[in-house]
Amino acid sequence: MTDLVCPPSGFPPVPPLGAPPFAPVRQVVVQADGVRLSGLHCAPVSGPPRAMVVALHGAGMRAGYFHGPAHPGLSLLTLGAELGFSVLALDRPGYGLSAAAFPDGLSLPEQSAVLRSTLDAIRRRYTTGAGVFLLAHSFGGKLALTHAAEQPADGLLGVDVSGCGHRYAPGAEKALRGRDGRAAWQFHWGPLRLYPARTHTTSRDLVTPMPARETADALSWPEAFLRLAPRIRVPVRLTFAEHERWWCHDARAVDEIRGALAGAPVQVERQPDAGHNLSLGWAARTYHLRALDGFATHLAQHSPRTAHGVPNAPQPVPYP
Repeated sequence: MTDLVCPPSGFPPVPPLGAPPFAPVRQVVVQADGVRLSGLHCAPVSGPPRAMVVALHGAGMRAGYFHGPAHPGLSLLTLGAELGFSVLALDRPGYGLSAAAFPDGLSLPEQSAVLRSTLDAIRRRYTTGAGVFLLAHSFGGKLALTHAAEQPADGLLGVDVSGCGHRYAPGAEKALRGRDGRAAWQFHWGPLRLYPARTHTTSRDLVTPMPARETADALSWPEAFLRLAPRIRVPVRLTFAEHERWWCHDARAVDEIRGALAGAPVQVERQPDAGHNLSLGWAARTYHLRALDGFATHLAQHSPRTAHGVPNAPQPVPYP
């Protein structure tokens, strides 16, 4: 058996480069209502999936954010397939293949409409098991929450979001407007020790300009969240990295989020030793295991004969 890689600062071990027989990750195109979205797909190598996890990246990134470019042991796609889930990471509208069609991007309601058509196409094209979960980061989290509020009959099973809150931290809006590039870098990444050494060189192909319309929606998100949150009914799990700097995530902020999401089962957790770009850091595997365990637990509660928990999933770190 090949030894595991032990990251610094007490992070859990991750599989070494090229060690496990990972399920293949394939580039795909999903077409719905004339919109073509590129993405990455990975499915279990044997048997049908428990469910489909559709992953939505943040602003200025692409679907490869969820595939651990600096270290494959951090990939959500291969881990999800290993644990029985089909995982599809999409380039959101305005990114990847659809960038030429939407050079300025789309508003959140428009992206939600595209997502609904895309999920319909995904259900026709792929085996989705018990149904579809959304796992989303940062601006992708805004889209996931918007979709959960605006498309309540879409058959969505649940939403897991990292790097997205409801109220910006001091200085964040200035960085978002592009007035302080150095500060924006720190908001996105945090301490370098939180990431594998090759992260910033291997992630160059993932980084892309943020469409103009997304900047406007990002700035108005605090008001939009308060309007949308009461309409969400599916389970929601929010994770804030220890070194998250874009969002307020103190006890008061967390209480406000829980209050706004009063109509949904909600969990708010903290991920130690992590920065905003959580799925690119050493803590990615821990976060992904917790997210997949949450999905499996939901399936077990509704289909006890067909779903089981994720083995050895780390215990969450809840807010008080």
